[in-house]
Amino acid sequence: MLLRSDILTSADGAPVAVERVDASGPVLIVCEHASRRLPDKAGTLGLSSEALESHIAWDPGALAVARHMSGRLDASLIHQRFSRLIYDCNRPPDSASAMPEMSEIYDIPGNRDLSVAERYARTSALYVPFHDRIAAEIEARAGRGQATVLVTVHSFTPVYMGKSRAVEIGILHDDDSRLADAMLTAGEGNSDYRLGRNDPYGPRDGVTHTLRLHALPRGLMNVMIEVRNDLIANEADQQKAASYLSALLQSALSEAAP
Repeated sequence: MLLRSDILTSADGAPVAVERVDASGPVLIVCEHASRRLPDKAGTLGLSSEALESHIAWDPGALAVARHMSGRLDASLIHQRFSRLIYDCNRPPDSASAMPEMSEIYDIPGNRDLSVAERYARTSALYVPFHDRIAAEIEARAGRGQATVLVTVHSFTPVYMGKSRAVEIGILHDDDSRLADAMLTAGEGNSDYRLGRNDPYGPRDGVTHTLRLHALPRGLMNVMIEVRNDLIANEADQQKAASYLSALLQSALSEAAP
């Protein structure tokens, strides 16, 4: 049977990274699509370099924004170290999009006709350690009396399947909208970005898995942030978005019900 060692080698390193683990702020930032790197044994999954650099492999700019927010908010940051093409950690193991055979216009030959053992190996090597680490961090914080507000950070394309997207920052939520509501209220009348609720994605698209897995069962305030990736393509713009989002979160947290 395939095990974790059949997916990752010692040269690959750990599947999950944690930064600012001793941060004292209430926000815990998670970035599920931080990297476009593939494990050595995965090769290219049959994809071109163009595809592997595109949005189907990762969320460009998301990790940079998350890191800047982490510093501004004194927040711990947990992020995935491998591409969502090998396993999308914002999807449960039974989801077809966890290991997609096709993404947007790209066929993914290396994900085609995976056996049960191959799917298990990827789940065991990548998904389980990632979410175990998030759960362990939340429990550790609770044990020392530190509150947790779960914030996931993503980016999206300005054009999807030929259709332009007007929204610039999406504020997404599942059943618990407390923090999203407060952020949208705090952002009313701003001239920096066009905000949207559950836009360009929402719960029906299956994108709130991390929130549903970790925040909703514990009653933790939570939100998923999506930033249009053409607005965070360089360091200056990443800093600008992080500053705006950090201020928005701080304002919302001062108003939202615990």
